[in-house]
Amino acid sequence: MIKTRVKSLPVWLFENLQRYDRICHFVSSRIGGVSAAPYDYLNLGFHVGDHCDKVIENRRILVSTFGIPLKNLTISKQIHGNKVAIVTEEMRGMGGLEYEKAIDTADAMVTNISNICIMVLVADCLPILFFDPKKNVIGAAHAGWRGAKKFVAQNTAEALIKKFDCSSEDIIVGIGPSIGPCCYEVNKEFVARFEQIFGKKEGVICYFKGGKYFLNLWEINKRQLTEIGIPKKNIEVAEICTYCHADQFFSYRHQKGETGRFGAAIMINK
Repeated sequence: MIKTRVKSLPVWLFENLQRYDRICHFVSSRIGGVSAAPYDYLNLGFHVGDHCDKVIENRRILVSTFGIPLKNLTISKQIHGNKVAIVTEEMRGMGGLEYEKAIDTADAMVTNISNICIMVLVADCLPILFFDPKKNVIGAAHAGWRGAKKFVAQNTAEALIKKFDCSSEDIIVGIGPSIGPCCYEVNKEFVARFEQIFGKKEGVICYFKGGKYFLNLWEINKRQLTEIGIPKKNIEVAEICTYCHADQFFSYRHQKGETGRFGAAIMINK
């Protein structure tokens, strides 16, 4: 993943997605906005307690940096589930200016319509971006531990395959910053629930010193995608821990629940 600045705003880009000029994509940070603590500074979430006018201004700052009108920003109400919304022209701009008008109860979105910027919001959960350069279709998913248990990443890829006739071998994926296996400590009962679903696979549940258990969201989601035929070479994993880098990204655990949200977005250029 590449850290860069666009009009002085720090953003992160996936190297594998950056090769395609037909799309625009980015992962934001917490830097460059107008929100006050504990949402400082570029908070993009309406639902966390920040002032709505601050959130709107932060969203405007972010998307305008890429020349995207705020009316094209499209967001869903994330509920840590596995529902995938197929975004149509009529859904353009839903959730961009008001939380109540966001796409209802979907943790992933896919579309083949140009100039609709779909964005997921995160603060330790995993943002995942998808692109099929042959079918010109994009997707974005929000995958926390609950979503991972419900295979939201795999559901998103399957929506591309079933709804848009994509081939799994053509899908390019970027797995963005989230809490990493270095910091995502969980208890033994939590591990047991995950092992019932994913088995005792090396690299999924990590055992570190002191007898503590740590969850590897990066590997769990990567394996879900390779299991349905997406080649490993098509999947870029940022391997950036939001807890370790809470000065750059919002981290729910690091800030003990009182924090903002950063975003991962993708759009087909017209």
